[in-house]
Amino acid sequence: MANTYSNLFYHIVFSTKGRKNLIDRDIEQRVWAYIGGIAGHHEIVAVQVGGIENHIHVLIMAKPKFAPSQIVQWIKGESSRWIHETFPNLRSFEWQDGFGVFSVSKSNVPEVVEYIKNQREHHAKQTFEDEYVSLLRLHGVDYDERYVFD
Repeated sequence: MANTYSNLFYHIVFSTKGRKNLIDRDIEQRVWAYIGGIAGHHEIVAVQVGGIENHIHVLIMAKPKFAPSQIVQWIKGESSRWIHETFPNLRSFEWQDGFGVFSVSKSNVPEVVEYIKNQREHHAKQTFEDEYVSLLRLHGVDYDERYVFD
């Protein structure tokens, strides 16, 4: 083939270090928007970004030349730096070390977008920890419960 064609969507999930409630409602939209900008800067499309005080969901579309781990490294590193510089009271802010990444088919993108948009309502009924384990199970990811959370 002369060209490469792809349509890769990834649902990325990770929390603040220790799942601390650090992303207050008064800054969350700025944080989500900044993360969307990070994606764009790296030739990645942020389809939807959202979350609540202690974790984030990012649905992105990326070219196959970018490994999901590289994308997460850009998002975490650049957003942490920006949060430290922009919000003096969050100079000790950190994201957790690990992350979950799940492939999403184009036909399921609208459903995942709505899921991310409705995080606040969703978490009125379910903790992040329960949600994360549910996502691992839904996607058939093998995991050891002893090492899921730091």
